[in-house]
Amino acid sequence: MKKHLFIFLVSVLFISCKPQETPTQFTQEALNDTFISLGNEKISFKNILEKHEGKTILIDVWASWCIDCIKGMPKVKALQETNNDVVFLFLSADRSLISWKTGINKYPVKGEHYFMPKGMKSVFSKSIDLDWIPRYLIIDPQGNIKLYKAIKADDSKLLKALN
Repeated sequence: MKKHLFIFLVSVLFISCKPQETPTQFTQEALNDTFISLGNEKISFKNILEKHEGKTILIDVWASWCIDCIKGMPKVKALQETNNDVVFLFLSADRSLISWKTGINKYPVKGEHYFMPKGMKSVFSKSIDLDWIPRYLIIDPQGNIKLYKAIKADDSKLLKALN
């Protein structure tokens, strides 16, 4: 009996410790999540991505209250200078539209800016297992997630994914 219990426990541990695969596509729920543009228009994440089909996209999930996000902005600006062909999407997890727009003015980075009304608790955020910001993702020209998770704009994995 003890032998069977031991084998069972080892099996459960082995299965539960199996590494999860890194997603290469966004879930349908994430694609359908709604964001708000600077012009206060609602737009789905899918429509945001479709605007840039065939291009490399760097997604920066940030908030104006996030110290690490603000510290990373000069590094993002440096990436923009050396990657003119990359689309930079900034998705804000700010708590209000006013905070978001104030943050954009205070920390002016060029690119497209969108507000996530439910912030880090949004469907999109849950779909990418958002547990920290800033969070960087790279989407390749074919629309695949090339880099799923980086928390620093100078992360070697991020730089490699851009090249």
